[in-house]
Amino acid sequence: MAHVLGAAGLAASFASQAIAEEVGNIGVDWAGNDIVIEAIADPDVSGVTCHLAYFQRGLIDRLANGNWFEDPSNSAIECQQTGPITLGQIDRSHSGEDVFRASRSIIFKSLRVKRIYDEANRTLIYVAHARELTQGSAKVSISTVPIGPATGRAAD
Repeated sequence: MAHVLGAAGLAASFASQAIAEEVGNIGVDWAGNDIVIEAIADPDVSGVTCHLAYFQRGLIDRLANGNWFEDPSNSAIECQQTGPITLGQIDRSHSGEDVFRASRSIIFKSLRVKRIYDEANRTLIYVAHARELTQGSAKVSISTVPIGPATGRAAD
């Protein structure tokens, strides 16, 4: 049931954003809790792939602890160059833009990956964080991808 709820939430949140492909699933305990690892290709920057790991509660954990419709905000991200980097029409503001978003609860919480372009240092910054209705979330993970001279400025 937990996987069905998670998959439904993920599928509903993919409109106009990157699509994640599950590449790993680690069983954590006897209660069915898992760490899921997904590959996410940046839809507006070719040549960059991020791997996002997050905790997914199992059915037994949901039954034992209540809170049926919510997963923890914990996540980790690592991004790297996987081909020649070409910057598309990306948001170059200081607030950046969402690359990926997945629901972590039935209504009010989502796991997001945001991209910010540090033009002065020619670096893409990817930040994984939860967005919650109240009090936000202090759980943040960051990864950077340098855009070196070998990729050429013509791609900008």
